[in-house]
Amino acid sequence: MKRGTTRIDTVMAAIRSRIAARTDPPGTRLPSVRAQAKAMGLSVSTVVEAYERLAAEGVIGARPGSGFYVAGPVAPLALARVGPQLDRAIDPLWISRQSLEAGADVLKPGCGWLPAAWMHEAGMRRALRAAARSSSATLADYATPLGLPALRQWLARRMAALDVEAPPGQIMLAESGTQAIDLICRFLLQPGDTVLVDDPCYFNFHALLKAHRVQAVGVPYTAHGPDVEVFGAALRAHAPRLYITNSGVHNPTGAALSSVTAHRLLKLAEGSDLVIVEDDIFADFETSPAPRLAAFDGLSRVIQTGSFSKTLSASLRCGYIAARADWIEGLADLKIATSFGGGRLAAEVLLAVLTDSGYRRHMEAVRTRLAGARARTLGRLQALGIAPWLVPQAGMFLWCRLPQGHDAADVARAGLKEGVVLAPGNAFSPSRSASDFMRFNVAQCTEDRVFEVLAQALSS
Repeated sequence: MKRGTTRIDTVMAAIRSRIAARTDPPGTRLPSVRAQAKAMGLSVSTVVEAYERLAAEGVIGARPGSGFYVAGPVAPLALARVGPQLDRAIDPLWISRQSLEAGADVLKPGCGWLPAAWMHEAGMRRALRAAARSSSATLADYATPLGLPALRQWLARRMAALDVEAPPGQIMLAESGTQAIDLICRFLLQPGDTVLVDDPCYFNFHALLKAHRVQAVGVPYTAHGPDVEVFGAALRAHAPRLYITNSGVHNPTGAALSSVTAHRLLKLAEGSDLVIVEDDIFADFETSPAPRLAAFDGLSRVIQTGSFSKTLSASLRCGYIAARADWIEGLADLKIATSFGGGRLAAEVLLAVLTDSGYRRHMEAVRTRLAGARARTLGRLQALGIAPWLVPQAGMFLWCRLPQGHDAADVARAGLKEGVVLAPGNAFSPSRSASDFMRFNVAQCTEDRVFEVLAQALSS
């Protein structure tokens, strides 16, 4: 209990939290005062007073002979209060906000994107100048429901190079990669469903699944993909509706899926209602393409999503979904219902950049630059006793274990005080089993101050 907080305040806060998280919607009968007192280890009189104060505020109402019930309209959804209350240092929403709100003087080795100076600025400027000279319809009209046909054709060719057969009619553009996954969740999930995720996995998957009021179950991720034995056990125990994962370069570990694991995973999924969402956002960072579940499956139970926010511009919002034809029809209706027409201008600019020969050269330079940054960052981290879980062949991430006895949340708090935003392991781990891990973005680790602050935090 916090200093200055009474036992009555504690009861009231617990009930308000459940209401704010919509765990107890309007009309829900609260536990009896005796049951609540027993559950919280408090006296009956304390709970009675808390209930009476909440009733006086209009938060709950008393029904004679029946008990107390949640009153009023449904509370605004407070994602931070859905599920267990997390230390802010490992709360995905908090970490994202710290990275997004950070000023120019704040270093962000824990963020998930390249520095602006690493992006394809020249290509973007050329495409924007061309867009300014384009037709009035491009500048002012809504896009078609599936999105710009020429960009969908380009995406179909790109996926074919990875053995994923997706004709343009099975591809729909979205406002971002995150919106793409959000639409799929709206399309396939009901509150209370179970979704499998990797442990560890991209931390915003956790936040998005909270918003859909579903249960996330983690499957340990290995150097070759998800642990197949645990995956099979989770299928039998939870009958999950979705499995959300990365293809290509895995976030946060940097690992790559093997063909053997992909095959075994899809064999396990046969005969179940499981749908697999494969987020392919890091495809252009690969030096040698890893297997895609969508290629083995033929977009039967696998849906592939992606965007170009990591390689071109996070300011240019455009993602995509590739799925079986009947699902694309339903997803297009859902897209119209939630965002109406898509961003035609963004799609036109994106296509212009992607079809410019400068993009290929830009990505070759980025991959070379990342390889150098990876080697330098590894050396400096290892000098501090921070060891990589594996050494990735591509991408921007290093998943590392801190020296024995150090908690990543404590190190992250110390870093934030010094203007360095770090990403502690348990933000990525549904099981909270990565307290001694951190994710480092090698492209954001070029300043000496990052390692000076880490050294200080580890020595304190």
